[in-house]
Amino acid sequence: MRYLAIGDIHGCSQAFNQLLKVVQPQPEDIIITLGDYLNKGTDSKGVVERLIQLAQTHQLIPLKGNHEVQLLQARNHHFEDSSELQYLGIETLRSYSLPGQELTLNNIPESHWEFLEHSCLNSWETEHHIFVHANLDPKLPLKQQPHEHLFWEKFTRPSPHYSGKTMICGHTSQKNGQPINLGHAICIDTWACGGGWLTCLDVNGGQVWQTNQQGQAKKSRIEQFRSSKTLVIH
Repeated sequence: MRYLAIGDIHGCSQAFNQLLKVVQPQPEDIIITLGDYLNKGTDSKGVVERLIQLAQTHQLIPLKGNHEVQLLQARNHHFEDSSELQYLGIETLRSYSLPGQELTLNNIPESHWEFLEHSCLNSWETEHHIFVHANLDPKLPLKQQPHEHLFWEKFTRPSPHYSGKTMICGHTSQKNGQPINLGHAICIDTWACGGGWLTCLDVNGGQVWQTNQQGQAKKSRIEQFRSSKTLVIH
């Protein structure tokens, strides 16, 4: 059994589908997606549909990212003003709309809302790892983590968590396409939506697979990215 963590997909369905072909997750593997399935890329709808399908055939642990949090808040607060929807990310609304159709939250099917609101978790942990979208307060247990840390905090010299577990996260895009490995914390958002790579990490085995929107793929080891410095790219 492998624990397979996948970084921010951001509407990049081609890279996501290619990554699944390369990694070939088995039914006994546990796949942890770290959130931010929406916006920036052109096919948020396709990404969410693929995740729902994956949950039916594999052991999927999907986390929420800040973009999912924003979309759910928009629905719950009945945002429909064009300026508010523009702030959410117009790419997502376009992916759910036919050409010429009004861009509205009502185009998102109920099954997708159900997945985003009820299937996606804020965090998840194993004996040796903690999985979050953005970051952790190193002094607090997982159940007491502020949403600011879980969804918004950048990967800026994070201290080791008091539990001794390794944090696996995304959110802070690395525009050089390489994960950050500090030993106690690993960031695998490698800018798939901006011309970089979508990354999958076998957290126990150390294997790294990366694919992009052009269908390219490559493999490496997480040890290759070990560093005492933190590269933060906004």
